[in-house]
Amino acid sequence: MRDWGAVAPGNLTLKAIAVLGSTGSIGTQTLDIVEEFPDRFRVVALSAGNNLALLVEQIRRHAPEAVALADPTRLGELEERLAALEPSQRPPRRPQLLGGREGICAVAAWSSAELVVTGIVGCAGLLPTLAAIRAGKDLALANKETLIAAGPVVLPELERSGSRLLPADSEHSAIFQCLQGTPWPETARLSTGHPTPGLRNIQLTASGGAFRDWPAADLAKATVADATSHPNWSMGRKITVDSATLMNKGLEVIEAHYLFGLDYDHIEIVIHPQSIIHSMVELADSSVLAQLGWPDMKLPILSCLSWPERIETPWPRLNLAQVGQLTFREPDRQKYPCMELAYAAGRAGGTMPAAMNAANEQAVALFLEERIHFLDIPRLIERVCDRHRADLTATPSLEDVLAVDGWARQAVSEAAGHGLQYLQPA
Repeated sequence: MRDWGAVAPGNLTLKAIAVLGSTGSIGTQTLDIVEEFPDRFRVVALSAGNNLALLVEQIRRHAPEAVALADPTRLGELEERLAALEPSQRPPRRPQLLGGREGICAVAAWSSAELVVTGIVGCAGLLPTLAAIRAGKDLALANKETLIAAGPVVLPELERSGSRLLPADSEHSAIFQCLQGTPWPETARLSTGHPTPGLRNIQLTASGGAFRDWPAADLAKATVADATSHPNWSMGRKITVDSATLMNKGLEVIEAHYLFGLDYDHIEIVIHPQSIIHSMVELADSSVLAQLGWPDMKLPILSCLSWPERIETPWPRLNLAQVGQLTFREPDRQKYPCMELAYAAGRAGGTMPAAMNAANEQAVALFLEERIHFLDIPRLIERVCDRHRADLTATPSLEDVLAVDGWARQAVSEAAGHGLQYLQPA
C-alpha cells in the first residue's frame, strides 16, 4: 500500500467529485472543502433530499454536470427555482436534472466522477453506493449502513470492480491512517475486509454522547432535546441519537470488522470524552498507534478527498497543552444496551446486522417523532432481532438484505403500535 506524503509542487491534479446527500452534514462539509481548495477539487454531480433552497445555492456555486433529487415530483419546482435566479447568479451550464432512486444511482455512477462521497444517511445509501462500486468509482464512505447491512454483498462487488473504500467517518479514518506504512499485501485492496498483517486489536473511541455523565437510572426521563444535544460534535439528529445510545459505536464495530478484517473479539470500544484521539490500533508487537485531532469532521473528509496525499491546510493546529488531559473509561453496559445488541448482531452475521440496523433506524425515527421513549429504542431492536433469529440468511443476496430491511422496519412499527407494555422484556 502506498504511504501518504506531502503534495509535491507542480503535481497538483483537479479531482472530480460526486456528492451523495449534498445538503446533509457530510455533504455540506465536503462542499466547504471543495470551495476552500478549488485548485484540487471540482464537483461534477450532486444528489439531495428536500432542501431545495440549499441545493439551488450549491448548484449556483459549483455548477455540477448532473443533479438528482430524491423526490422526482419536486423536479419541476427545482427547475423553477433555477430559472428564477438572476442572470448573474446562474451557473455557467444547466445541470442535467434527475429524479428518484434511479437518478441518485445515475449520479453515483456519473462518468466524469473519480471519487464519490456517500453522505446519504441510513440504508437509503446502499443502492447508490453499489451503483458507484459497479461503475468502478472510488468511494469516500460516510454511510455506515452500507457495510453494516450489506457487507457480504458489498465486499464481493468491490473485488469485482476494483473500487476502493476510503472511510470518511472519524474513527475508521483514524484506523486507516494509522495503518499507512504497515505491511500490506499487494493483492489486498484498500479497506475491503482483508485481514491486515500485524494488526492485533482496534480500539474505537467514543465521546459517550449526550448522556455520558447521566446515571443510567435517569435515562427514564430523557427527552428528544436531551438526546440530540451532543457535547462535542455537530451532527444530524439521527446519528446524534445513535451517539446517545452508543449504537453508533456498535455500528462502527461491525463496519470495522468488514473494513479491516478483524473478528469481534479484537474490536473494542473505549469512552474518551475529549474526542481528541479518534481511534487506536494495537499491532502485533504491542505498539499502539493513534490518530489525534480536533473534533471536526472536515479532517477525515479531506483525508479521503486527498488520498493518497496530504494537503496543507490553514486549519487550527492541535495544541495538547490547551487540551490539558486525555481520559478514558470503559463503557457502562447498563447505560448502553444498544452496544451489546450490535456486537451480538455482528457475531450472528448474515442478515442479522441488516435487521438490527433497520430496527434501529425505525426506532430512532419513532423516538424523534416522540412516539416512543428513549429506553424503548433498545427494547424494540432486541425484540426484532429475537424474531429474526429463526429466519436468518447466512449468505444473503442484495434482495435478501432489502427484504429483511423492509421487514424489520415494519416489525418495529407494529411492535410500537401494541403499546409500551408489549415492549417490556419478557
